[in-house]
Amino acid sequence: MRKAEISRKTKETEVFVSLNIDGCGKYKISTGIHFLNHMLELFSKHSLVDLEIQAKGDLNVDFHHTVEDVGIVLGQAVSKALDDRKGIFRFGDAIVPMDEALTLVSLDLSNRGVCVCDIKESKEKVGDFDSELVVEFFRAFAVNAGLTLHIKTLSGSNMHHIFESSFKALAISFRKASAFDPLNKDIPSVKGLL
Repeated sequence: MRKAEISRKTKETEVFVSLNIDGCGKYKISTGIHFLNHMLELFSKHSLVDLEIQAKGDLNVDFHHTVEDVGIVLGQAVSKALDDRKGIFRFGDAIVPMDEALTLVSLDLSNRGVCVCDIKESKEKVGDFDSELVVEFFRAFAVNAGLTLHIKTLSGSNMHHIFESSFKALAISFRKASAFDPLNKDIPSVKGLL
């Protein structure tokens, strides 16, 4: 079973993440940010990663530190659980609709952290959540998980729908990429190392 637990404490946040890549999509998430909780629950449910996240942060300042640090710690836990990444498919992609929104995600569990987000920009909030923080989360997650992540909004006008389709597409792409390849038990790279 590919599992990991990571804790991180700074002057701004305290974050704990426990995950099991080979789970069934069970989750227990409390970040103090309801919209972020909802997006992470979607990720767990659709990736089948069992996920526990407990986070406390300086929400009286704003949500930025907590959102970014949750992305950092979740990424570190994913990287630790993937270990040497031996025998996985490595690549995954998905195009996921959510009503009028449509998002493309393509990722490579390359152990090289890169994030290219072409998500419709908006200064509007989703509830009390600043829309610009979604990209901050994806960047922190990708860099710390060691994955090359491309996210592109193909259509959409409702920011909640755009973000929801993005997290679902990330989940499905990750599920595909992290699955074991029955035809290749080795490191999925001609270098012999990821």
